[in-house]
Amino acid sequence: MHFPIVRHRRLRQSKVMRDLVREHALSVSDLIYPLFVAHGSGVKEQIPSMPGVYHFSLDTLMAEVDEAVALGIRAFIVFGIPQTKDGDACEAHADHGIVQQALRKIREQHCELLLIADTCVCQFTDHGHCGVVHQHEHYAVIDNDASLELLARTAVSQARAGADVIAPSNMMDGFVYAIRAALDAAGFEHIPIMSYAVKYASAYYGPFRDAAHSTPQFGDRRTYQMDPANAREALREAQSDAAEGADFLMVKPALAYMDIIKMLRENFDQPIVAYNVSAEYSMVKAAAANGWIDERAIVLETLLGMKRAGADIIITYHAKDVARWLRA
Repeated sequence: MHFPIVRHRRLRQSKVMRDLVREHALSVSDLIYPLFVAHGSGVKEQIPSMPGVYHFSLDTLMAEVDEAVALGIRAFIVFGIPQTKDGDACEAHADHGIVQQALRKIREQHCELLLIADTCVCQFTDHGHCGVVHQHEHYAVIDNDASLELLARTAVSQARAGADVIAPSNMMDGFVYAIRAALDAAGFEHIPIMSYAVKYASAYYGPFRDAAHSTPQFGDRRTYQMDPANAREALREAQSDAAEGADFLMVKPALAYMDIIKMLRENFDQPIVAYNVSAEYSMVKAAAANGWIDERAIVLETLLGMKRAGADIIITYHAKDVARWLRA
């Protein structure tokens, strides 16, 4: 029996043909650009482990926002570096907190932008954990329910300051329900929650902890962030967050967890967010600086892979570069 050769290459013969049959595309409208805001004035300090990423004070922040907006970026996630830290993360939920000030500052000049507030307290606590810690003689325990109250106050404060989306990244049990209830009670029923639904205890966060000054002072976060070996558990985490009212479901990190992105895409209707995290960014920057890789090609292929896996939205430090490349 004769089997004809299937000519797959017929659909690859020209750029126009390849563009016509392309299954997935990367757009600047898919991107969220992270911003790190600190107290002080005249601050624009490059984060040593993240080339091209900076701490900005409020007076230098707007130049960065304006540059990103000119490139077509319309969505930003705001992280804050507090002036003081304490066990109750007071600056996280204070109306004068650095995230709240940044949200108001950006909103004053760009009412059209989508502003997302990272809702976690690790960078605001003196111990570096994502909630309330009870220190015993020989060990420390995260108080889940007390942490929920703290996170809910923080979310309401951020919404009051102008956040369009609340993005809780703490991985406490029940955090979406607690934040949803608090937002609704405060009159913010219209504010969606972008849940860090599946957040692994990953080695890929190292440069971010340098950026956010959020390294735990003792222990680690493995009692509340997920074990990298587990996949089915990701479904349970996402299912509980969806049931509690999450409007977006995030997978963090993205690059080593493409299977998890795909799993969530196949099981949930909510928009899926991939966080292209700090070490994923820094490894590319380091290799490119040494001339080992084509940075543009690597970044675009990586982010397209996240889209192909099922991500609708990508948080990435590459956002400005990607916007320039897509325009070229």
